[in-house]
Amino acid sequence: MQEIIWQVAIMAIPIVLAVVLHEVAHGYVAWLRGDDTALQMGRLTLNPIAHVDWFGTVALPIIFYNLTGFLFAYAKPVPVNFSNLQNPKHDMVFVAAAGPLTNILLAMISAALLKTMVWQYPDVAIEVSGILGNQNSESDFSILARVIMLLHFSVLINVILALINLIPVPPADGGRIVTGMLPDSMARSYAKMEPIGMFILIFILFANPGNILNWTIYPLISIILDLLR
Repeated sequence: MQEIIWQVAIMAIPIVLAVVLHEVAHGYVAWLRGDDTALQMGRLTLNPIAHVDWFGTVALPIIFYNLTGFLFAYAKPVPVNFSNLQNPKHDMVFVAAAGPLTNILLAMISAALLKTMVWQYPDVAIEVSGILGNQNSESDFSILARVIMLLHFSVLINVILALINLIPVPPADGGRIVTGMLPDSMARSYAKMEPIGMFILIFILFANPGNILNWTIYPLISIILDLLR
């Protein structure tokens, strides 16, 4: 049972932190730009209970990882009343970008901590490399090795979440950014995709039509991970 708890924690802790801080960032920037909806609804909190969606934050990452080897998760979207923003169309871009930028910042912090741990404990880093290469049993992990693994997953998860959320399909953040940058008439037409946008996004991630992920998201993930190493 202790081993199962460790296995869950190594992935669950960075996933929950990634999605919770992502949503809080949206709400905080919206508040700075004039909309206090998230604040009034108690969503500007780091309490994960206020943000966790039991399907999107817990079940979906497990399903995705087992079926595709890919990590994808989301929390309950923070409510934003765009009409309350000082400049709704302009500010939409900043509110939407806050989430992915937060994930990139978390990835950078995790990478810095990971490098420090590897430098301080090279023998433990070798132990983790053996585990990642399936050369050792996970039950042989020391606590330090588990912390290194947690940081490793934190870097990976945050980079993946940032890039997936930047896919330009509303209601993903990338779609909102594109909508905010388009001329008004084009923005209205583009925003009409939003009711089916989540289904389009999940289809792309599950089915990978035309191997679109192989020449878009996957190379970008590799490039950013290489920069953070």
